[in-house]
Amino acid sequence: MSRHASSTDIDTYMASLGAEARRASALMRCIDTGRKNAALRAMAQHLEASRARLIEANARDLQRGREAGLDAALLDRLALNETRFNTMLEGLAQVAALPDPVGEIDGLRSRPSGIQVGQMRVPLGVIGIIYESRPNVTVEAASLCLKAGNACILRGGSEARESNAAIAECITAGLVDAGLPEAAVQVVATTDRAAVGRLIAMPEYVDVIIPRGGKSLIERISRDARVPVIKHLDGVCHVYIDASADRDKALAIAVNAKTHRYGTCNTMETLLIDAPVAAELLPSLAAAYAEHGVELRGCERTREVLPGVAVASEDDWFAEYLAPVLAIRVVDGVDAAIAHIERYGSHHTDAIVSESYSLARRFMAEVDSSSVMVNASTRFADGFEYGLGAEIGISTDKLHARGPVGLEGLTTRKYVVLGDGHVRG
Repeated sequence: MSRHASSTDIDTYMASLGAEARRASALMRCIDTGRKNAALRAMAQHLEASRARLIEANARDLQRGREAGLDAALLDRLALNETRFNTMLEGLAQVAALPDPVGEIDGLRSRPSGIQVGQMRVPLGVIGIIYESRPNVTVEAASLCLKAGNACILRGGSEARESNAAIAECITAGLVDAGLPEAAVQVVATTDRAAVGRLIAMPEYVDVIIPRGGKSLIERISRDARVPVIKHLDGVCHVYIDASADRDKALAIAVNAKTHRYGTCNTMETLLIDAPVAAELLPSLAAAYAEHGVELRGCERTREVLPGVAVASEDDWFAEYLAPVLAIRVVDGVDAAIAHIERYGSHHTDAIVSESYSLARRFMAEVDSSSVMVNASTRFADGFEYGLGAEIGISTDKLHARGPVGLEGLTTRKYVVLGDGHVRG
């Protein structure tokens, strides 16, 4: 964006962004699907045309991050390589291809009075999104908010400032090409942290806040926000290998869930394994994890099979490592696995590997998480993998949205009543 915040006047700057977003949201809820899709396609064209420039900007962000001592997980999130760039473009295409939920009327039914009552899906309004590291979130957030008829204010982390600024230029160009208001997507230009405090305290302009980042950020937003928040705090995800599990499936899933990527919220942090198969499977799993450089921390029963494994403390069962570290506990059956997940889990994503239909059904019913997997890696808990095109984040809340938040999660419903001169007697 061309706007630049004054370090002495953050309140005025953020209020200006908010007022512009509110005006844009009134226009966006009336925009037809064709124009929204045209804007998404135009954004993709501008991103493709600027690919080299964007990757160079990201390289500068990465270099600054390394010099600043960012850890490996943050640097991984910050990186915008060719594969992730292509995934961004594919996400835009998928969102454009998705059915537009805005204007759908569900449950239309006739009442004894003769009126018809239903619920119409409508945009939330203005969405503030605060995120760290990942520049691809700028595109995901913009595309989903736009397709759902919202305006959004995006505040990325300072570590990705050059990447986000370059992406923002492409987004704005796409909006202009499609004749949509530029303020439908605004990227906060200042890296001053006071901007975050102001964004989460503008109920007159902002309808909902979605934070994406570390636990400390999300805790702060949840504590201080004066508008509703869609969030998850931790991704303490589990895979439970049942005694009935197919050995090859169990090995593939347990290794993928941990090693596919370390710095994501849907990465397995604790492996639970049924006692009857622990001695058979743990050595093979340990060898596979050793090839990936994963540090193992185990319970006493785990260490009986793998004597060289470090002792897992009570804190390890609560830990979201976001790193090549894994806690392992041997349990006595599905009841003990579910009890462990209930006590230590974060209600994000948990999986069972089992060939028992009844146990899998029990696990799905009794594990209270936003995504529950059967014979699949926790890494599938992702809006792109769920066919949402992209996701705005993952919610472990139970009100409004839960799990990966896509288009429908960025809308709400209002009642509509159809009559023909009906009056209430």
